Amino acid sequence: MAHPDTETHPDTEALPEPLVRCAGLSIGYANAAGEHTAVVTDVSFTVAPGEALGIVGESGSGKSTLARALLAYRRAGSTFLAGSLVFRGTDLVAADAATIAGLRGRSVAMVPQNPLSSLTHHMTVGRQVTEVLRTRAGLDRADARQRMIELLTRTGLPDPVTIASRYPHQLSGGQRQRVVIAAALACDPALLVLDEPTTALDKTTEAQVLALIAELRRDSGAALVLVTHDLNVVARVCDRVLVMKDGRLIEQGPVRQVFSSPASAYSRELLEAARMADHGPRPAAAPAAPATPATPTGEPSAPVLEIDGLGFSYTRPPRLMPRWLARQRTEAAPTLAAVDLRIGRGEVLGVIGESGSGKTTLGLIIAGLMAADEGRLRFEGGPMAARVAARSREQRRRIQVIFQDPLSSLNPRHTVGSALIRPLRLFFGLDRDAARARATTLLAQLGMGPEFLGRFARQLSGGQQQRVAIARAFAAEPDLLICDEITSALDASIQSQVLAQLLALQQRSAAAMLVITHDLAVVSRVAPRVIVLRHGRIVEAGDTESVFRDPQNAYTASLLESATLASRAKR
Repeated sequence: MAHPDTETHPDTEALPEPLVRCAGLSIGYANAAGEHTAVVTDVSFTVAPGEALGIVGESGSGKSTLARALLAYRRAGSTFLAGSLVFRGTDLVAADAATIAGLRGRSVAMVPQNPLSSLTHHMTVGRQVTEVLRTRAGLDRADARQRMIELLTRTGLPDPVTIASRYPHQLSGGQRQRVVIAAALACDPALLVLDEPTTALDKTTEAQVLALIAELRRDSGAALVLVTHDLNVVARVCDRVLVMKDGRLIEQGPVRQVFSSPASAYSRELLEAARMADHGPRPAAAPAAPATPATPTGEPSAPVLEIDGLGFSYTRPPRLMPRWLARQRTEAAPTLAAVDLRIGRGEVLGVIGESGSGKTTLGLIIAGLMAADEGRLRFEGGPMAARVAARSREQRRRIQVIFQDPLSSLNPRHTVGSALIRPLRLFFGLDRDAARARATTLLAQLGMGPEFLGRFARQLSGGQQQRVAIARAFAAEPDLLICDEITSALDASIQSQVLAQLLALQQRSAAAMLVITHDLAVVSRVAPRVIVLRHGRIVEAGDTESVFRDPQNAYTASLLESATLASRAKR
């Protein structure tokens, strides 16, 4: 049964007895006074065995809250207000803790949007997947380790034995996401809930993961519930789709029918925004400041940031050796090798490459959150300490980072207002009222009202968390902004707004920006110059338009071809 206001397309074939039946479900958050505000209102749908159901909508529409409810997960301060959610005969709204614990990880499993939220920072990722196999699937140590390597291999991770020995912070965002997918697949669940599973992945790896998901459906008959803002992914994977707005179900039906002839105006807006994200006009980039004239090669003569011969490698103890022989540490393949680059004032430089190519590590080293093994960094013509703790307060202000996983960089005990007000008071000495007014303005520029100042990070959607992280970076008025996959959690309509705001910041302050992304459309729209990383090395660099039109490296050509195929699939 659909909500009375919902536009529902008729299914052409009768579905088998549902695996999931949701009827009139409402979920709300409690405020300090104990009053509840609904974030999901009167939602009804079903999921058949083996079916793939997509849930789409803008950031904050309630789609992730609904997906988590399928595992009876509720964020802090939230509660089920009404309705039922039945999985294999068990109403998850009324089930006790023991019943729910018996279902999670075995019958129903989840791949979260932010992999760091489900990975333990002090355990290697291989041990974490092995732990799931031992506690949930009942395998012994040897079988669990063998199965863990198989799962990491199936998700397309390079050198899975080495990856298994690393900690979450030593992996790229895309690698962490694939580890979480491996853990979710461990017990062959009947229902797999995926919350934005491909946002951290480049198009090549995305294709591998989507193929893996399709293989899982084919081999095990598992049902999928896929939450995403990427309508291309829904078109490639799902049978039916739910369209949500402001916590309500606006439209549902077969994917082909909804996408080809949407019955609601909102669905049409989403589809048009997705089309514009792929094919819309590129905003004009800010010109380089007069103080940094370009050389014939296109690089600025007086760069804000200079990097020469940068190299970095993770180390690991030898495996399968006695403890007394494992004292020495061996180097893995270099994560970065002989990287040289220049960024001028007012310039936007794109950094692209597959997951694990070293993009994020490069950004972390520039930010001072990791120290390179070799090479030199200079800022505004002077030396810059490797570690952020050794840099001056002014250097820390002038170089800001927007992280790929916003939840990992926002303090869960601080409100949004506290996160924004603190840098304004620290760097500029504003009093609390002035800082609060500035914080309100920053949020408004990113489409968020003043009511968000009193909320905590876990009370926000993934897209809202990312916008708060962006606002916090803007608060410091940086000269160099490192953007690490900043649009990965944003739907197409919000993505355009965020990119426009970034360019407006650059034009006002002549700030330089390093845009790290796997989304080639983002680079094409904002970055006049681009470098391509593969296995930690720059394999191609130059004017973005020229590189994208006529790539000189086979790897660059393969990235572009993958992006083109994805774009065609959306049409």
